[in-house]
Amino acid sequence: MDAERFGKLPPRYTFAINPSQEVRYSKCPKCERATYPRKFPLLILINQSDPLILGKTCRYCSKCEFIIAHQDELEAALAEVVAQRDPAALGNDYFVLATVEKKAWHKGLENAQTIDDIRVHTADIKTYVELEYEPARWVQSDES
Repeated sequence: MDAERFGKLPPRYTFAINPSQEVRYSKCPKCERATYPRKFPLLILINQSDPLILGKTCRYCSKCEFIIAHQDELEAALAEVVAQRDPAALGNDYFVLATVEKKAWHKGLENAQTIDDIRVHTADIKTYVELEYEPARWVQSDES
């Protein structure tokens, strides 16, 4: 096993955070097929706090295995959970590290689990993609 990996499962999914509130990616930026909403248990690391698993509905392309989380929605959900769990961690940087199997996530909601129990059911993100959006605008014919 690779020493740099957190999860015991093989890495899976391409992941991106959409920083734009204007664009919601109803089509996959890679293959142009329709994306659909799907809930993922995301393992998130927050500076100076324990990792947490957040069930978050994201846009998903099944062909590309591409998850797109909207930054504003993700940060609002994180703020709500962190405010109850560890208010001192509010506003700290965060990093989406992996996805957790849904059965393990549901089990963890019912009974507390150790981090080692969770690792067995965790797959690191395979690839991170940075999304960029340039809004349409009018230009003169001599501009590129």
